[in-house]
Amino acid sequence: MDESTTSGAESARKQRAARTRSGEWPPRLDELDRRLLALLQQDGRATSVELARRLDLSPPGLQRRLRRLEAAGVIRGYTTLVNREAVGLDLLCFVEVKLAHHRPDCVARFRDEVQAIPEVLECHYLTGESDYLIKIVVPNHKALETVLFEGLMRIDGVDRIHTSIVVNEVKLSTVLPLGASRSRSRGGGER
Repeated sequence: MDESTTSGAESARKQRAARTRSGEWPPRLDELDRRLLALLQQDGRATSVELARRLDLSPPGLQRRLRRLEAAGVIRGYTTLVNREAVGLDLLCFVEVKLAHHRPDCVARFRDEVQAIPEVLECHYLTGESDYLIKIVVPNHKALETVLFEGLMRIDGVDRIHTSIVVNEVKLSTVLPLGASRSRSRGGGER
């Protein structure tokens, strides 16, 4: 299953549907669920047989657990992490965006337009002085200029932007600290 082509909005819609079906959000995770998620975060290419062996589960039990975690929206998809510099995307930037208006139509238009810009990796709605923080990756300064002035600044309702270029990634991780939320999620599961 590859969700790299699924939009963030589609992923959120699927998660809401899963919450509605199960009636519980966040879903209850037992220790085996957490161990399985930790193993998958370390190596998403691990086979079901290997995962089952490492967790002392039967392969069918592991598959049921995976399907349950996928259906609940805990596992959103499977993807490959690509070294951006190895493919010529040398500039990583963060752009703070302030909107001139916060009417629902302006906000919706902004969000739709941002979804259509392929160089935008992430877009987060914020509290504070800026309204959005956007993570952009581009090959060079000229491409950054194009994204900023032909992409973001042309969106109706954008008041100002502030761009910061990353000099060095001190820490880059996609691994969630699953132990931090243990006290919230107690529950049983199948072996």
